[in-house]
Amino acid sequence: MKLKILQSVNLKEKTILYRAPYDIDVEEVNGVLELADDTRIKATLPTLQYLLKENCRIIILSYVGRPDGVVVERLRTNPHAKRLAELLNHPVAKIDECIGSLVDEKINNMHAGDILMLENVRFHAEEMIDDDEFAKKLCIGKDLVVFDGFPQAHRIHASTTGIERHLPSVAGFYLQHEVEILTNLIENPARPFTVLIGGAKISDKVDAVNNLLKMADKVLIGGAVANVFLKAQGRDLGSSFIEDVFVDEKKREKKDWIVYAKEILQKYKDKVICPEDVVISDGVTVRNIDISIERVPKGWTALDIGPKTQKLFTEMILKSKTVFWAGPMGKFEDEKFILGSQAILNAMKNVSKNLSGETIIAGGDTIDVARKYGSLEDYSHVSLAGGATLEFLAGKELPALESLILE
Repeated sequence: MKLKILQSVNLKEKTILYRAPYDIDVEEVNGVLELADDTRIKATLPTLQYLLKENCRIIILSYVGRPDGVVVERLRTNPHAKRLAELLNHPVAKIDECIGSLVDEKINNMHAGDILMLENVRFHAEEMIDDDEFAKKLCIGKDLVVFDGFPQAHRIHASTTGIERHLPSVAGFYLQHEVEILTNLIENPARPFTVLIGGAKISDKVDAVNNLLKMADKVLIGGAVANVFLKAQGRDLGSSFIEDVFVDEKKREKKDWIVYAKEILQKYKDKVICPEDVVISDGVTVRNIDISIERVPKGWTALDIGPKTQKLFTEMILKSKTVFWAGPMGKFEDEKFILGSQAILNAMKNVSKNLSGETIIAGGDTIDVARKYGSLEDYSHVSLAGGATLEFLAGKELPALESLILE
């Protein structure tokens, strides 16, 4: 996929509508709201620094959370503007609206090198229905869209597809990098190529899994996703969480993931690797069982992959040239069930540092566990998008990318 990039257009002294990926949670620290994580802001610094060198006037647009068309004080973009100014070492003005006469006046008075952070666009209900008149208002006074909102690229909103209908658009460096890494992952991975899938639910990963199964050499299953496959193998999992039936409200149909897992295991029986042992708990006691010969007792739940599986998965990862991981191997929030994910982290670090392999992690929980027990710099690439990354890896077209693709 070839994109229209920053270097392909004349940006000198242009007024830029910068679509940022700043959907970032906040937390209260000493009575002040601060960003819980500034990784996405750091990812956009190269694009913003480039625009500043071109003497652009930069208007930043993003949404935060799900305020559903009403003003929610906690979801204002003030903390985002403050942290961006600190990281960029450059003033960032903030205005409490994203459209209207006050915004237009503020933009008209901007000078080269000025940066203005607009208010959370989701304070307007028109945003999520991609209202065209609202999208036009967002574009008033701007010359060009620079789109870096890869985590939102799968959304059909006024601030994604809407603004691209009314202004010429190019990709920012962050979005460009995400697309290049993920494109190479599905088109030309160095082999052996190993995929790890974990987390709580299979429903939000199934399309990506289907596509990755075609190209991966091994797919290792952990987390509660593994429970679905273990049940499909006939294992008794006691009171473990199993997303066995998913109701797709849009398509108005039910999907039985146990049936799906059986089909996958039959079709890819030598490629899909399930846990051989699991760590279980009744809420008080924690122990390990061999899932092939023991059952999880009633009242007990499987909460991590066991030592035997950790060793098996580590050996497979260390033989790999490319490793992609989405979803923790267990309930990582509890330190009693972190060893499985830690084993994966350690193996991936070895692939990246000692074996010169490509290691990619994706998804909020995966990033959280990687940061908690190490550094994100230990990996070749950290994809900061959840749903957009999985949809891209599923081979789906992301609506906001369509205007950015070179014909």
